[in-house]
Amino acid sequence: MKFLHSMIRVKNLEASLNFYCNLLGLTEVSRKDVPQGEFTLVFLRADDTGSEIELTHNWGSEEVYTKGRNFGHLAFEVENIYETCQNLADNGVDILRPPRDGHMAFVCCPDNISIELLQKGESLGIQEPWASMTNKGSW
Repeated sequence: MKFLHSMIRVKNLEASLNFYCNLLGLTEVSRKDVPQGEFTLVFLRADDTGSEIELTHNWGSEEVYTKGRNFGHLAFEVENIYETCQNLADNGVDILRPPRDGHMAFVCCPDNISIELLQKGESLGIQEPWASMTNKGSW
């Protein structure tokens, strides 16, 4: 068995693409508009893993989506968790659980889905201001 992708329904496709592609660094590998079904599918990939995230945008039905906590979360390995979180915070992304331990953080995408960030390799040394930050919201 081979894992292929996870699907996320998104309210604002451009905001989601900005988050996943520009801020997290994923690459759009394909896009398909389906006029008869009134939706767009966009597949994104991190590096060369082969696994993808499918963003599904249903045209004109934003009001049907509720907070995406029932999905769980996506997880990405990052080169430097502090730099990644700082870049995300500088770009208006909520840091739900700061990287206090130099190893793990949770951030929030535009559709309120938790994204887990894990430090590649060994945990980085504990750094301020991250070490003294508290969680923002529940995750």
